[in-house]
Amino acid sequence: MIWSELRLPLRLAILTFATVVIQQAAISQISVFGVSADVTPLVVMSVGLLTGSLLGAITGFGIGLFVDMVLMQTLGVTSLLYIAIGYGCGRLRELRDPAHGLVPLAMGAAATAFAGLGMAIIQFLLGVDSPVSLLLLQQIFVTILVNTLIC
Repeated sequence: MIWSELRLPLRLAILTFATVVIQQAAISQISVFGVSADVTPLVVMSVGLLTGSLLGAITGFGIGLFVDMVLMQTLGVTSLLYIAIGYGCGRLRELRDPAHGLVPLAMGAAATAFAGLGMAIIQFLLGVDSPVSLLLLQQIFVTILVNTLIC
């Protein structure tokens, strides 16, 4: 009885840990078209579409916090963005029940765009010294394309 109740949270915790470790150890080292793919928003989007808004937001928080700790960034920035991605994709599932085959493709592109642009805006508002130019927008656009191909 207890095992059946803990099965899904345990799986999501293992998925969160494995996603961040594999992303930072392997996937971020591979360059495609000058950028590296980022599968963390795709995993948050997938969990939101498969399990709903609550578990999507919780998984987004966990992955975002773990990414911030691994990369030694400002804690909570990535979590905030990934909570919104997980919750939004989960609400789409709960309200519309998308059954079309292109929904993961469109939501993957939207999640990547939201994560990339949101991170740039939040870092700018926090006053982090980073160059803001058209090159940043170009890299975000290419990352969106690469992640859409992964979807």
